[in-house]
Amino acid sequence: DPDMPFVPSIPEDQFILVEEGDPTMIPCRTSDPDAQVTLVNSLDKAVYAFYDSKQGFIGNFPAGSYTCKTMVKGVEFKSDEFLIYILRATSQLPVEIEALKTVYKTGETIVVTCVVFDNEVVNLQWNYPGKVKEKGLIKLDDIKVPSQKLVYTLTIPEASVKDTGDYECTARHATKEVKENKKVVITVHDKGFIHLEPQFSPLEAVNLHEVRNFVVDVQ
Repeated sequence: DPDMPFVPSIPEDQFILVEEGDPTMIPCRTSDPDAQVTLVNSLDKAVYAFYDSKQGFIGNFPAGSYTCKTMVKGVEFKSDEFLIYILRATSQLPVEIEALKTVYKTGETIVVTCVVFDNEVVNLQWNYPGKVKEKGLIKLDDIKVPSQKLVYTLTIPEASVKDTGDYECTARHATKEVKENKKVVITVHDKGFIHLEPQFSPLEAVNLHEVRNFVVDVQ
């Protein structure tokens, strides 16, 4: 079609997510298989890469915006703009789980965090006693400075004794068969308690004018 040398692209094709170091494809396809196509970056500088009219340009491209150009009977045509985003992804999944405390009493708020390091391409699932009732609130913070980490926070408001049990997060790599899971045990008591450990006997003898210290550990 001389009036539309580039096959129209759908919006999903214009946003290209690629893992760090992997080749990708910029899908500007032509209706004329013999068309001469040039790839340019956001600075309008030519980018050299292998071109297939049925697929597009294939290669390792830095993050940024790209456009394809071609000439038909002396008239220049441009494709849609394609945006490449580079995602950090490692073959390993370093994961840590952390709870500010592991013993709660009824009515308190349970907070557990699961952190995935050096990886942006992750699916994470929580398993915990209140999951069936969807009691937990989940928040994700994507931190990039000073290093990449995904911080998933699980919050259980108004905890009850039934929230006692294993709190487990499982991280799965989105493109590789790699997974990692971590677990912490949380205990919820019906009410608070005090544990006393006196470091002296029930009966102590003291001489007249003697100074004696009586020590009790209170938890």
